[in-house]
Amino acid sequence: MDDYPDYLFAVLHFPRYDKAIQRLNAAELDIFLGPDYLVTIPNVELLPVTRLFRRCEQDEEFRTQLFAKGSGRLLYEVLDDLFDYCFPILDKIGYKLDTLEDDVFEGRSEDIVRDISNAKQEIISYRKIIKPERSTLRLLERHVERFLPEALELYFDDIVDAAERIWDTLDNYKEVVEGLEDTNESVISHRQNNVLRILTVVSVILLRLTLISGIFGMNVHFPGFDTVWAFWTIAGVMLATAVGLIAFFRYKRWL
Repeated sequence: MDDYPDYLFAVLHFPRYDKAIQRLNAAELDIFLGPDYLVTIPNVELLPVTRLFRRCEQDEEFRTQLFAKGSGRLLYEVLDDLFDYCFPILDKIGYKLDTLEDDVFEGRSEDIVRDISNAKQEIISYRKIIKPERSTLRLLERHVERFLPEALELYFDDIVDAAERIWDTLDNYKEVVEGLEDTNESVISHRQNNVLRILTVVSVILLRLTLISGIFGMNVHFPGFDTVWAFWTIAGVMLATAVGLIAFFRYKRWL
């Protein structure tokens, strides 16, 4: 924010969801505030600003009532609508985090890794937008008084408070999404450990069976060589070995 003798110039940023890339981006709003005028120049369309001034164009009584309170009060109305527009975006992020938390414990850990990453990216982008906004709003609050026809500092206190509430909520969301990410990684790691444990048990059993079949499969004569009962005896030993190993693993709670 720059304070000139005849006017104020401020640059503010607000979150805007870009449907084309499905990401949260910063929309810039340049503001010129003078004794009897307010000029707003957004780099992309900001719906709250568009709707407010469209209503001023269509409703003469509303326009007269709003403009009669001075340019400072008009700036407050613009910022108030813009910050009201920020909270639904926060609510959507909160709802997304609640959904992700349910999915983590419903066995969809591998499927939601990208969703958690996207939610984390949105929170980071939102924080990058709001963090410098807080100090700018405090500075604007101190310098806008000369353009207010009455003591309306309380109104701009509300704007600053709204920015602080958004920041506090984003801090909470940041902790939640980091916790979800850690929990999801733990669930995936636990599931992978279970898979490796099963594969290890199967490998150990097959190793013993392979050893037995390898010994008796050599071209050497042993008692009962080339007889049917020897085959069934060896098969029985292999089966008993497998059952014994499985029972042992169950006893050790490895299965």
